Order: sequence, then structure tokens, then C-alpha cells
Amino acid sequence: MKRVIIAGASGMVGSLLLENCLASRQISEVISLVRKKTTTQDPKLKEVLVEDFTDLSSAAEQFQNIDIAFFCIGVYTGQVPDDQFKVITVDYAIAFAKAIKSISPNATYCLLSGAGADRSEKSGASFARYKGMAENRISELGLKFFSFRPGYIYPVTPRKEPNIMYRVMRILYPLIRLMGSSGSIKSTDLASAMLKVGLDGASSEVLENRSILQYA
Repeated sequence: MKRVIIAGASGMVGSLLLENCLASRQISEVISLVRKKTTTQDPKLKEVLVEDFTDLSSAAEQFQNIDIAFFCIGVYTGQVPDDQFKVITVDYAIAFAKAIKSISPNATYCLLSGAGADRSEKSGASFARYKGMAENRISELGLKFFSFRPGYIYPVTPRKEPNIMYRVMRILYPLIRLMGSSGSIKSTDLASAMLKVGLDGASSEVLENRSILQYA
């Protein structure tokens, strides 16, 4: 039986991943790091309040004997200033990885990254540059690490779209699907694939959209 820790379980993908983990017979406990308590209740679930995701020392004991760690915290481009966007995208993910490396070094670390993540760290797009930066720093730690790079994530569960671009993308999703398996994925499929890889591993550290669908 596996012990899991999740950062970002209140998000679109993280919430589905949490549901899958709680339903899995292979998982005995799920620790969810949150900024504020949620209404989700389950005998397997333990919510732990975290004020600062760049300093997880106060939650260090929660990282003991972890088998799988999922990092799903993210923010949409333009929602916050660039410096804050970097902190959330890079610093949070690295701090989470370092806590795992220090306390449960044999755990599998699954990062929700994104299509276009640039490991050269030279992209003019902040999203691509910072995602690539996070991937690099985590990979350097020597963990059993998998980075998920989905294309457009179609939200199966209705939600308030964060901006006009995503409202348009949702409307155009039937057309986007016609472009093949490299451009989009359903939120439910992404969550399923992340859990499967967390439990069983994958053949590659970096999983682009097409590869993610093979694990869904």
C-alpha cells in the first residue's frame, strides 16, 4: 500500500487526482498540502495547512515514508506579476522536490508541467522558460522523476474559465481534438495517467501529450 502526498489538490487536475488516489486500493493514505481547509472528507485523507510553499520545514514530518509525490500547483500566465509567477512555478516545485529528496528519497515525483516547457531556459515565454527551469532543477536532484507536459487540458468538470482564451478553447475543443493526440487531453485522462505513472513508472522522464494519453 502506497502513501501519497499532493500539493495542489484543489486545482482542476489536482482535485481529480486526489479523487483517484482516494478511490485506489493501492493507496493507503493521502496527505494534501493546502493553504486552507477544504470540505473533502475521507478516512484516507489528511489535510495539512501550509502558509509558505517555499519553506516546507513546518510540514517536514508529513514527507516521511512517502511513496509518490504529486505537484500540481500552478497559475495561469498573466494572472499574477512575473516575479510571483516564477515563485509559484519554479520555487514551489523545487521546495517540494527538495523536501521529498531529503526525507523520502526513494519516492516517485510527478510534476504537472506543460507543453512547450523549455529546458534550455532561453524561451521568451515565461511559462515555457519557468516550466523548463523547474524540470531541470528537479531532475538534477536524482529523484525518480516524471514531468507531464499536457497540451490544452479540457476541463471535463464545468468551471469558470480563467480568461477569454480558455473560454474560446473550450468552445473549439471538438476541432482541437481533430488535430490529433498531441494537442489536447481531458482533465480526467490526465489525472488517471498521472496516478498510473506514479504507481507504475514510465519509460521516459518527460511525457508529452501523446505519451500521457497512452497511460490514461
